[in-house]
Amino acid sequence: MAEADSGDTGERVVSRHSDLQWRRRRAELAEWTERPKVRRRAKRTARLGQTEIDAELHGALTQFKRIGIATEFSCAGVSALDEPEDHSLYAYITFISTPLADRFVQAAMAYMKHRLLVTFEPARGRYDCSSFLVGHNRSFCMLMEKCAKDFAIHQL
Repeated sequence: MAEADSGDTGERVVSRHSDLQWRRRRAELAEWTERPKVRRRAKRTARLGQTEIDAELHGALTQFKRIGIATEFSCAGVSALDEPEDHSLYAYITFISTPLADRFVQAAMAYMKHRLLVTFEPARGRYDCSSFLVGHNRSFCMLMEKCAKDFAIHQL
């Protein structure tokens, strides 16, 4: 899936979204920026091996580890030290590009369709997968876990 020239250093969007979807996303982002940010609950974390991770992503990251897809960064909401205004707007997972990860990203885009935003950074050989929809962190985490489970069953 890594279609970029190795000399390319910029990120590029590889998922497909209509102009209307991009306009709606910009409007949702503008609205989110203006409204008060209220912390609904403290961030929940869990252990994955020796690493403390966002509990919302534990199921998905466990699946990726089990099937051998390396992840580099992940976040699903407010970090333990952040204030609500500074929290990550989008849940995301960063994958190191490998043939297996490339196949997974393609499968996730096919399953999640417009709900998934995927960018590829050729210089670092990695994908950033995030929720295209503002405020859908929990559903992003659940859908990524389902994609990983289905991928393990059907693609390996």
